[in-house]
Amino acid sequence: MSDWIDVGAVEDVPALGSRIVQAPGGNIAVFKAADGTLFALRDRCPHKGGPLSQGIVHGHSVTCPLHNWVISLESGEAQGADQGCAHKIPLRVNGARILLAASALLPNAA
Repeated sequence: MSDWIDVGAVEDVPALGSRIVQAPGGNIAVFKAADGTLFALRDRCPHKGGPLSQGIVHGHSVTCPLHNWVISLESGEAQGADQGCAHKIPLRVNGARILLAASALLPNAA
């Protein structure tokens, strides 16, 4: 198995938006900040499991649409007084393609 899986084109993720990657271990949200930086997190808020992919991206953070928790896209950590972590998925860009770590897509990946 390859160490990295091609999941789509950089241009397919809108600025200040996200795209979902369906994986055996659960959905992954790929986000693009206004500065073009890409991030990948499990698509579950650590608070109540809300879909982070439907949240509002601002700076290098996303606000969960359910209860307004702010999650760092860089680390997956909840910001402010909230505590918890949305698992960060290793991501790299090869040319114009987005690659995710293959091991992070499997069931039971942390």
